[in-house]
Amino acid sequence: MTNLALNLVATARAHGDTVALRCDELELSFTEFDSAAARIATLLEREGVGPGDRVGIMLGNTPAFALTFYGILRRGAIAVPMNPLLKSREIEFYLTNTGADALFATPQFAEEARAAADAAGSRLWLVDDAGLAELIADLPAQPRPVDRESGDTAVILHTSGTTGTPKGAELTHGGLARNCEVTARTLLGIGFGDVVMGCLPLFHVFGLTCGMNTSVLAGTTLTLIPRFDPRTALQVIERDQVTVFLGVPTMYAAMLGVAREFPHSATASLRTCASGGASLPVAVLTDFEKTFGCMILEGYGLSETSPVASFNHPDKERKAGSIGTPIEGVRMRVVDADGTEVGTGEPGEIQIAGHNVMTGYWNLPEATADAIDPDGWFSTGDIGTVDADGYLFIVDRKKDLIIRGGYNVYPREIEEVLYEHPDVAEVAVVGIPHETLGEEVGAAVAVKPGAGVEPSELVDFVRERVAAYKYPRHIWFLPELPKGATGKILRREISAPQALGA
Repeated sequence: MTNLALNLVATARAHGDTVALRCDELELSFTEFDSAAARIATLLEREGVGPGDRVGIMLGNTPAFALTFYGILRRGAIAVPMNPLLKSREIEFYLTNTGADALFATPQFAEEARAAADAAGSRLWLVDDAGLAELIADLPAQPRPVDRESGDTAVILHTSGTTGTPKGAELTHGGLARNCEVTARTLLGIGFGDVVMGCLPLFHVFGLTCGMNTSVLAGTTLTLIPRFDPRTALQVIERDQVTVFLGVPTMYAAMLGVAREFPHSATASLRTCASGGASLPVAVLTDFEKTFGCMILEGYGLSETSPVASFNHPDKERKAGSIGTPIEGVRMRVVDADGTEVGTGEPGEIQIAGHNVMTGYWNLPEATADAIDPDGWFSTGDIGTVDADGYLFIVDRKKDLIIRGGYNVYPREIEEVLYEHPDVAEVAVVGIPHETLGEEVGAAVAVKPGAGVEPSELVDFVRERVAAYKYPRHIWFLPELPKGATGKILRREISAPQALGA
């Protein structure tokens, strides 16, 4: 028998007085964290929520999310994390799709949450940190976490929906536990005394597993930032002596943009930085390391893989631009359209097998069968290559591939070149419909403050560095590029100006 919540119980016994969660002035020890989770489990039991039932969490990056998450697991129920910025129709979909019995939501978006919960017939608690403490203040603690099997679902994480309606990936107690254990031991090397930066959204798999669950297992302090801001992040790193920073590429780029405002000593405590969620441009990696003096280790994973699948392991050679090698207990391969492994350096779809792979999509057997073959290989939809040393490189998303006049153009390759230009802050390369070529290559660019570069100059810059069929014929400027909840640039929301004929 097992339960992911047992990690919290064990850490509270071993390091009860250690600060587990910090959010500005609010601090909770592991003992207080565990006690609050046990009382939330009692609340759920009294409201008729049982093992295997689903409970939504629509809370921000504050201790309330962590307490609620572990309270749900302790009860043996299944957590359904959600972005607090969702609108009522989206919340209702998540609730009805999973048959959620209850929802914890932030009062900040009470109207949207209440409308969705009423429509779905779900019990609603509107709580912030103080409200949650008051709600459970007089409740007794559930004695121990409910026993679950390793293969039982602990979390249902909905995919972003970039290829259609969001699907609920079922992640198990055993899979999540193993993923955070391997992450703590072999990738981040964290333990008692470390301080982990919690600026990644906890409702997203990267922040959930690598930030929160790994910190709970390792007995480290997780210092939370409710909303990412590069200046705030650097201030908190200095204030709390953060040793491990986890972020997505746009976070690293944003901190680079304000680096000159901070002394070098501000980040002296940093030991390890890890990047995931999207491909990290090599120019951002090298500039960040040069500026802040801390190595960034890039990894790769998805909601469906708990998430970590590969990493640039700290005890092995690091290759800039690579997502590293498979983590312990995980296999990865690159295959062609027929499912046959391709040769070294040849592009194909990345597939993953191992303890980290989801059991399937909630109530979607056909979609599950399409994603996971009978041998357990999960098809990621990402195009990659593998070199002679077994290091994997992401070329692009299968769906983002641009086919220009019969030639394949991978947006990431062109984005890497544009990031080399000193005036470029952010970029997204997209396909523009073309009457004869099928698609033309275009690029939306956000430039750095004070930059005087013109679009035509950037076109020439790329043309000098790539094959003639690859460079963008059209470049246009935007104040900033649209991003998802984790800071990942959303190509699907970018379209060319009408003047370009799109």
